[in-house]
Amino acid sequence: MSIDLEVYARLPPKKMIIIPIIILLIALSILGFSYLRTGEPVAMGVAFKGGTVAYLTTDESDAELEVAFADYNLIDVRTSSGRKMVQFGPMDEDTKDRLLAYINSNYPDAQIEDMGEEFSREQQHQALWALLIAFILMAVVVFIVFRTAVPALAVILSAFSDIVIAVACMNIFGIELTLGTVAALLMLIGYSVDSDILLTTRLLKREGSLEEKIIKAMKTGFTMTGTTLSAITVLFLVSTSMYLISSYTAIPILRDISVVLIFGLLADLMNTWLLNTGILKWYALRVEAKKELERKSKRGKKAGKKR
Repeated sequence: MSIDLEVYARLPPKKMIIIPIIILLIALSILGFSYLRTGEPVAMGVAFKGGTVAYLTTDESDAELEVAFADYNLIDVRTSSGRKMVQFGPMDEDTKDRLLAYINSNYPDAQIEDMGEEFSREQQHQALWALLIAFILMAVVVFIVFRTAVPALAVILSAFSDIVIAVACMNIFGIELTLGTVAALLMLIGYSVDSDILLTTRLLKREGSLEEKIIKAMKTGFTMTGTTLSAITVLFLVSTSMYLISSYTAIPILRDISVVLIFGLLADLMNTWLLNTGILKWYALRVEAKKELERKSKRGKKAGKKR
């Protein structure tokens, strides 16, 4: 393990940076393709675009449910944690009343989520503003702490990449942007900045060789992130499997939060210990080279005066 870490710590900055940059560009391409295809970089949940979602306990197949709800602006039918999730788009009040009456009479144990279109758009704007403001405040704090452009920009780039990769994974796995996933993305900013500041502080404000500081920071960072990932994995298992061992139903909002955090934290491991480390290593070597030139220049001047 120690030999592997030593080899990793001696990697040139360019080799550290190239893989995270390529993955970030792929993630941005996924979001761009989704936007061109649907007009949205990520699929919006009912909370952000309006509509109705019904969770049904039934043995009917997806095809049978599609036929049963064909007259109600049906968008999607899928199995979610042992139940059928039937999603409908916005509809007029009369149609919605008929839909709710039909569900209540035929599926008495149904769980129904309903959101008005106008209110959903307002929530969408508020969620986007929350992410933007959180990111801006994070950037301001980082600049105040380090007061140097390159380390601060490295932290910001790493956090941005974490969010973009997490959202791209949401697209790939068909996870919608909901109140739960927005909360997860906001938490992800905090987790990302935490590990990045740990790395930056260790590399720029501690004594010792650069490789030794990278290895020590990495051991601490992996312990932190590994502990968080373990807890979130348990949260995911509990929120998706509770109905198998008890009378409780699955908890979709906790499932969404845990899945997005798992995506984001795995991305953070890569971005912190390759992207951010590579940028900081390049910066530290550049600063050290500049100091060495200044020392040589001073020695040259002193030698000239003696002559």
